[in-house]
Amino acid sequence: MRNTFVIRALAALIALAPVARAQTAPAVNTTIILVRHAEKAAEPAADPPLTAAGAARAEALLDAVRDAGLNAIVSTQYQRTRQTVAPTAAKLGIAAEVIDARVSARATADTLLARYRGRTVLVAGHSNTVPAIVAALGVPQPADICDAGYDNMFVVTIPPSGAASVTRLHFGVTTQCVK
Repeated sequence: MRNTFVIRALAALIALAPVARAQTAPAVNTTIILVRHAEKAAEPAADPPLTAAGAARAEALLDAVRDAGLNAIVSTQYQRTRQTVAPTAAKLGIAAEVIDARVSARATADTLLARYRGRTVLVAGHSNTVPAIVAALGVPQPADICDAGYDNMFVVTIPPSGAASVTRLHFGVTTQCVK
């Protein structure tokens, strides 16, 4: 519950943030919320679905971002990422766009910024892609996500001018990483 409160408070702050005014249109922040897919089954190895715990985490993701003002949802082509965002997409009536997980973090960040500048987007990726995409969006790269780490949420805010910032949050049941 505390995590949901924090995320909703963050969403309210984003919505209330002062925006600079351009001559023709208001300039607004771009907010990209990045998560790793939820818990996955061991099989099939190439494209496993979510486990029951993963399905519960996908529902927790909906609770976490419900009031964030999402304009778009993006996942990779793998069923674990598509299933992670499915409850949110269905509840909010937003068709999830699929991007190729094999594309570089830089290219992914560029695509996100080109398509969603001034909007709020949820992105579901993988333990080896999310930190790199966060960094490609202009903030310091977070530590690697451990194999058991499914609860991380990175909220990257990119103002019309100035430096981007990132807030690291957690959602759903807390996972324990052993390093």
